[in-house]
Amino acid sequence: MKRQSIHINNLTIGYKTRGHDKVVVSNINADILSGELTCLLGANGVGKSTLLRTLSSFQPKLAGEIYLQDKEISLYTEKQLSSLIAVVLTEKCDIKNMTAREMIGLGRSPYTGFWGKLSKEDNLIVDKAISLVRIENLAERTVDTLSDGERQKVMIAKALAQETPIIFLDEPTAFLDFPSKVEIMQLLHRLSRATGKIIFLSTHDLELALQIADRIWLMDKHSGLRIGIPEDLSLDGSLSKFFAREGIVFDPSTGLFRIENVCNRRIKLTGQGHKYTMIRKALNRNNIMAERDIDSECSILIEDNTYKLYTEDGQTFTVNTIDELLTHLIEL
Repeated sequence: MKRQSIHINNLTIGYKTRGHDKVVVSNINADILSGELTCLLGANGVGKSTLLRTLSSFQPKLAGEIYLQDKEISLYTEKQLSSLIAVVLTEKCDIKNMTAREMIGLGRSPYTGFWGKLSKEDNLIVDKAISLVRIENLAERTVDTLSDGERQKVMIAKALAQETPIIFLDEPTAFLDFPSKVEIMQLLHRLSRATGKIIFLSTHDLELALQIADRIWLMDKHSGLRIGIPEDLSLDGSLSKFFAREGIVFDPSTGLFRIENVCNRRIKLTGQGHKYTMIRKALNRNNIMAERDIDSECSILIEDNTYKLYTEDGQTFTVNTIDELLTHLIEL
């Protein structure tokens, strides 16, 4: 059974200003569970960073309660919080002449005292963090020689070395190429399971979050906050409403978003499997709707190794690629 580690009750977040408070989001009621990867999604300026800073105690809440392990966050000292919460920020660390292992060792600073000297036990914890993230090959390299993805892995290992039950991450995939984004998200999901920690992050990588996250938080200026697993948010229409934009359609059959093109032609497409999906995608991009149940004189038949195009004037073209198929269709 998952253990509730953070309980949020009637939370209001925002900024204290002279004379009045600027409220960003109010009446947040939620639980964040250990052993899950939770992703916070929302447009720029909606308050994602404000929420993360408030949950991390970097910024005071305006109202409500945040309970960490059954104790209100305001009752903890800074030192106590440093053993409960680790935070990985978006900013790139620009440090020279420090190895990845030394950087990860800084995660032990809440426990090492003024001089920061690592004990034998501290070094074992650093070794364990390196092993969990699987970056043994990076340990002795200097941080400035690492790629963005490698550096992010080091910062995650540093958070693990802090030995906190909670890890917050602000846009951990922001500067990464797509393969590295996938790798980092998969790593965080695996770590949530392997360590039983709360791992809570903000992200703009919508498609990845919907595929990898255990739970989604949707923040919106008009609708407030909606929370659920991706599949429930898909079925109840929350995702469709939340990201409704002209030209963008949420496909409940795949649980992902796609670009909607205006189609001015219709064609019957017979076949199945991956090739059927890819042809539909290519035709839709070229403003042609293709479906099995369309009644049209022009049609396409998918065979094992070829595609057959039957035209309105009785011609038949057999081609080997979708590119060739498109060429013939555009010429019709």
